[in-house]
Amino acid sequence: MPGRKDLPETLERSPATAQRTWIKAHDSAVREYGEGRRAYQVAYGALKHTHEKVGDHWERKEKGRRGPSDRRAARPRGRGGASGGGVDEQASKQHLYEVAKRLDVQGRSRMDRGELLSAIRKENAARTRRSR
Repeated sequence: MPGRKDLPETLERSPATAQRTWIKAHDSAVREYGEGRRAYQVAYGALKHTHEKVGDHWERKEKGRRGPSDRRAARPRGRGGASGGGVDEQASKQHLYEVAKRLDVQGRSRMDRGELLSAIRKENAARTRRSR
């Protein structure tokens, strides 16, 4: 599978379900559009429907929470809107709080939903950098 050799580091640390989702979408996009950025965008768009980024890896979304994570993942071919960086922007504040707690985000109890989203994105990026 071409997607297996192109698997991003964050997915190498993720469950097999996340890897299979990304590889299947990537390989399909390569057949449709060729190798390159577009194939990666399609693969991440598909992944964001079933998984969310937590720290330096991807995890399956909580039961009943399927669908696009952010505005970009909801649009055809990923056009328009900013990417949520894998954070499920549609999740409840309680879920975001629990993710922030797992990531040990300081001050999370005083944060509103938007601040939680931002703090989780920041911590995810920091953990991904440290894992490289």
